[in-house]
Amino acid sequence: MPEAIWITFAFGLGLMVKAIGLPPLVGYLAAGFALSGLATFTDLSVGQTDVLEHIAHLGVLLLLFTVGLKLKLKSIISPEVIGGGLLHFGITCLIFTPGLYWLLDLDWMTALLLAVALSFSSTVLAAKVLEGKRELRAFHGRVAIGILIMQDLIALVVMSLAAGKTPSEWALIVFGLPLLRPALYRLLDASGHDELLVLLGLLLALVLGGLGFEAVGLSSELGALVFGAMLANHPRAQELAKSLWSVKEMFLVGFFLQIGIDGLPDQQALIFALVAALVLPLKGILFYFLLLAFRLRSRSSFLTALSLTNYSEFGLIVASVALPQWLVPLAISVSLSFVISAPLNRVSHSLFERIRHRIGRFESQKRHPDEQPISLGDTRILVMGMGRTGTAAYDWLRATESRLMGLDSDPAKAEKHRHDGRNVVFADAEDITFWEGLHMPELQSVVLAMSDIEGKLIATRRLRKLGFTGYIVAHTMFADEADRIRAAGANQAYLTMSETGVALASHLQDYQEHAHPGSRTS
Repeated sequence: MPEAIWITFAFGLGLMVKAIGLPPLVGYLAAGFALSGLATFTDLSVGQTDVLEHIAHLGVLLLLFTVGLKLKLKSIISPEVIGGGLLHFGITCLIFTPGLYWLLDLDWMTALLLAVALSFSSTVLAAKVLEGKRELRAFHGRVAIGILIMQDLIALVVMSLAAGKTPSEWALIVFGLPLLRPALYRLLDASGHDELLVLLGLLLALVLGGLGFEAVGLSSELGALVFGAMLANHPRAQELAKSLWSVKEMFLVGFFLQIGIDGLPDQQALIFALVAALVLPLKGILFYFLLLAFRLRSRSSFLTALSLTNYSEFGLIVASVALPQWLVPLAISVSLSFVISAPLNRVSHSLFERIRHRIGRFESQKRHPDEQPISLGDTRILVMGMGRTGTAAYDWLRATESRLMGLDSDPAKAEKHRHDGRNVVFADAEDITFWEGLHMPELQSVVLAMSDIEGKLIATRRLRKLGFTGYIVAHTMFADEADRIRAAGANQAYLTMSETGVALASHLQDYQEHAHPGSRTS
């Protein structure tokens, strides 16, 4: 039974690769090549089947649908995202196309499509790296995700053109799809939080988006993205994306297996991948200088560029439509780029600190509006991290303290708090240069309410290093983390769940005293 062998090889090699700190999809590609070799040298039937091809296609559609769910205009309408993304794409194609044409003796169209495939960066790798470091909402994380969404849209256009399909007259119906948004919103609201939510995602991505667009002569990939984008502004869009995460990842395993099973790499494919790996740093350098040109600071430009210094699974998806004969060389190139990029991104902050004095001299004196140094002015109490816990602390404190300020690393969240009447500004506590430009002449107390333990440790150490002698208090879920925060210099670190229990008990005690004056609970 081929399916059992696919699952065994994919899990085994995926687990081995994950154990050494690389993304599991490198193991899935390796599993595909291993299965191809097994089929070549034995009589075992593990080769390509219609089932695997169908699973791979479903994985691509679900990936594009979840990309659509994140496709908010405000996330990509900024000069550094649109300008940086388009300029990098254009310059990369302009350099790579003639190089591939002359070096590999290709025709111009093949060279151009290969250059396009190599211009993209990995949405999967960058998102996982940023999420693992809790930096998806930090400024450099949002810029990286915005550029990746731009690249995904470009990839979709290329795939639609390369497919060469002629739309039918019924394709005009697509322009009326926005009229369905209220009905889709009601469906999402009515689907609850369990299996119906997953089924709704599959219905929209695979049936209405995939089959529906194919029926009118349009790309099924375009349909999946469009239906995802129609729900992007719904409050539960991210919940839908999370509910589909495991299903999407499982089907994408089939896509990577399919590439490897197509055939073992030959010498030309290996040479191509090695050359692609050698020129990979040029991709990151180009991103770095383009982002500096849009007034990002050296640190933000470096962290964004490093997260984008890899080749993309979207390049493979484009190749599967336009250049199927180049899938294996591109797959090896993507794998090698992950092997290089993943370890570097894990040490990105310390790496920047080592080379900041060499590369920081290229930084513009004019700053991006989101990266201006701030002064706390006459603020006496500072709340760092304006999520649910930070907001509750802020609202309780402002009843008795007017000189209060909140900081958050998500500009959109900071703007919403200002709209609600709170004094909140954008700042990233893990940004070393933020601390270098911070002025806090009247500060007396700090509440650390960020979700990330590293952010709390960095903030505590930096505050003490700047000579702050006031009171620092934090919360955390785990006792060992509380010990680390106190060791870093905080006056106190409370356990979140313990404090919740105390708060509940105090509410009960207040009720008992008001309902039965003079009595105490036993």
